[in-house]
Amino acid sequence: MKPHRQKRLGIILFIAVGLSLAVGLTLFALRQNINMFYTPTQVAAGEVASGVQFRIGGMVKAGTIQEDQGSLRVSFVTTDYASDVPVQYEGILPDLFREGQGVVAEGQIDSAGVFHASKVLAKHDENYMSPEVKAALDAAGASPENHMMQPET
Repeated sequence: MKPHRQKRLGIILFIAVGLSLAVGLTLFALRQNINMFYTPTQVAAGEVASGVQFRIGGMVKAGTIQEDQGSLRVSFVTTDYASDVPVQYEGILPDLFREGQGVVAEGQIDSAGVFHASKVLAKHDENYMSPEVKAALDAAGASPENHMMQPET
């Protein structure tokens, strides 16, 4: 092979290896930081392994909010009207957080099926529902208007 072709081949291989390395590192970084969204039905069906960081969205089930006295620990149940998932959170909840409203929580689920939230997001006005929660409720064939927001006995 002629010397100028060897030089060109070396440059091309160097660029290919560098580009492959850059793409690999970018994908690795994104994999670590992506928070997937799941519905309560998907979580209850076991589609998420315990210890994996993700977001769960649904409605706060009526009559399920329990606040510990003397601490910021709160537990509630999120539902898509097909399945329920218990959620525990320690921190200050958004002002608009309440029963029967849309919520998206970020955190991990444990082996007992309890979601431990590190962040809780609530809707910002009476007509808003996050696109993920709305799509999940539509896919489940459920909507808040079709269900009474009274606690089950």
